[in-house]
Amino acid sequence: MSTPAARAPLHDPDRDDSQLFRLAMASSGIGMAIVDMGGHWCEVNPAFEKMFGYPASELIGHHVLEFTHPEDIELSRGYMRSLVDGSIPVLDAPKRYLRRDGSVLWAHLNVAMMHDDAGARIYMIAQVRDISAQMQAEQALQELNRALERQVAERIAQVREANQQLRQFAYGVSHDLRGPLRAIDGFATQLERHAAQALDETGRDYLQRVRDNAGRMSALIDGLLELSRAISADLRPQSVDLSLLAEWVGAELQDADPERQARIDVQPDLHGYGDERMLKTLFTQLLGNAWKFSAQRERVQIEVRGTMQAQGVQLSVRDQGCGFDMAYADKLFEPFQRLHGQAEGGGSGLGLAIAQRIVQRHGGLVWAESEPGVGSVFHLSFPVTDNDRPIDEDAE
Repeated sequence: MSTPAARAPLHDPDRDDSQLFRLAMASSGIGMAIVDMGGHWCEVNPAFEKMFGYPASELIGHHVLEFTHPEDIELSRGYMRSLVDGSIPVLDAPKRYLRRDGSVLWAHLNVAMMHDDAGARIYMIAQVRDISAQMQAEQALQELNRALERQVAERIAQVREANQQLRQFAYGVSHDLRGPLRAIDGFATQLERHAAQALDETGRDYLQRVRDNAGRMSALIDGLLELSRAISADLRPQSVDLSLLAEWVGAELQDADPERQARIDVQPDLHGYGDERMLKTLFTQLLGNAWKFSAQRERVQIEVRGTMQAQGVQLSVRDQGCGFDMAYADKLFEPFQRLHGQAEGGGSGLGLAIAQRIVQRHGGLVWAESEPGVGSVFHLSFPVTDNDRPIDEDAE
């Protein structure tokens, strides 16, 4: 085995350290400069010259502020004062310069104060890294973010305008339709009152059909208005006692139809976060749906159950109604889609569409399970939301 070559000692008293430093400085790929206590460049390396676009002869002897970006001059003066008075031992910060061609040089500075053997400060050594590409990328990203924010703001304004127009249209149409409907129902009522005896059974049936259809048309207008509100009304989120809302709606249903042998059982202590008015409408639609489609049964129990989880609250509304074929479940929440006829309690075809829109605007999901002749279960899932997390961000 050959004997390893002897290595030169790390410190050789006969070696010229200043020469070694200049050799290292000249061969470094990082821009380096020696700056005197007055802020003038005394020496620069080739990488520094290339970075600035100036030969050393046009840099040495000049003050660093001559090549500093105008907007960073005061910043640079502050850096210099802090280094000279000893406030900071080393400067490590970004700064802008101007190259010879007038372009901006973003540089990251690392400047250290050098001392003589007596401890006196004699000059500074600066290392300069070109971070222009990085800063340009960051600026491009910031500009992209600003452009996206502008687009989002414009889109939100457009959505608000469209929602406002939708509300105006819905209310305008409802107002224009209610007048003729009231007239039809009113004249039909007067005709029944004054001429019922003159009509045969077929005529009285026709008259009753006129009144029934006027009532259904009025209910349809109400449903369209409620759907419009569910889609476009502003949300006012707050902490909500969901159990109390469900009990409130259940009491309204029982008061309106006291002869029904139906019990609405609501699990206590269910809480959420959302628009209280809309969530009451949600229970009105779901419990009303359960109440309506279980009307053919003599005794009925409707249950509202829920679980509070870390990711949110899950609710279910279970009935013992006529149920439906799950093959048609994809149509369940579409407006005007009826899976039952009027004899089974079929309504306007808007109730479940309204319920779905309310749940979606609260960031949740709704789905159903059912079996014909057995009943249905509607499941709802809401995320946990607090005052610092707005719901329905597109509408806010």
